[in-house]
Amino acid sequence: MTDRTSQRSSPGERGAIDTQGRKMPIDGLAAVLDAIQQRERFLLTSHCRPDGDAVGSLLALWMILKEMGKRADMQLCDRVPLIYCTLPCAEQIRHATTLAEGLQPDAVILLECDSVERSRLQGVEDEFLINIDHHTSGNPFARVNWIDTDASAVAEMVYRLALAAEVRVTPPMATCLYTALLSDTGSFCYEGTCAGTFALAKELVELGANPSRIAEDLYFSNPLSKMQLLGAALTTLRCEGRVASLWVAQDDMARLGASEEDCLGIVNYAIGISGVEVAVFLREMPDGRVRVSLRSKSNVRVAQVAEQFGGGGHENASGCTLDGPLDSAMERVLAELRRHLDPHAVPGVA
Repeated sequence: MTDRTSQRSSPGERGAIDTQGRKMPIDGLAAVLDAIQQRERFLLTSHCRPDGDAVGSLLALWMILKEMGKRADMQLCDRVPLIYCTLPCAEQIRHATTLAEGLQPDAVILLECDSVERSRLQGVEDEFLINIDHHTSGNPFARVNWIDTDASAVAEMVYRLALAAEVRVTPPMATCLYTALLSDTGSFCYEGTCAGTFALAKELVELGANPSRIAEDLYFSNPLSKMQLLGAALTTLRCEGRVASLWVAQDDMARLGASEEDCLGIVNYAIGISGVEVAVFLREMPDGRVRVSLRSKSNVRVAQVAEQFGGGGHENASGCTLDGPLDSAMERVLAELRRHLDPHAVPGVA
């Protein structure tokens, strides 16, 4: 594709510094802002199976564009998880895999996507695409790309965009951005969380985000089916050296009436075990494929493992999808992990 503008930041790259000492990649941010200022109508989207950063950043960006006098629509291929439905304006997000008839955006902005396909939206391939991402697996696939792998969440980048556009960050915007930041940093636990992350959190609270209310919505509002599914998963828990694994079958999902979003966060119970450095959670899907969630501590980069199977994500929190059955998928993932760990630390699977 021609006429492509992109920026990928790296630790040693030169860039502007904002008032809190955070690096602002000049070309990427400037190119995105210029593309927005030159256009009037936008479609905003993110990846399938949206997480907190996807939903919170999407909502905040939508509000920012409205403050800039732009017209914007939000669309995701999958519904918003229950714990994020209380966010301001979440009901404005359309859920469909194809563009609504008559919707003709001047540009499509994709958040947290390494390709158009990651959004699972059909009919946007030939539109003017703007890509905003912070994952190490990010790709400059769009006409305008801003990829900042130093950012702790896309929410941080959206906040910078608001500052650059001189848009006043309202309490609803701050609420969405704080939710995104909190969830995508694993409650400020993941690697990449730094002083700048907490400075941003402080700013968002000062701008109107209520941290205790947001934490209650995210962590203390789970449906019963999620707790029951967690119980089923914990019965499969195995520890092998520094690796812990657990899984749920499609039969478990059907028996408990569990949904896809009920699987979110289960992998964190395995990574929370003392001495475990890598956790693997497998979820069998109705079509027989297996969805894999990976978490790690220390210097183990599970994003590299996920990328071997066509997935990606954060260095210490990634995922991918494999062909089934469950036991075969588990062995493939563990075999790949053995190539990233001390071979004597992860025993073979019988």
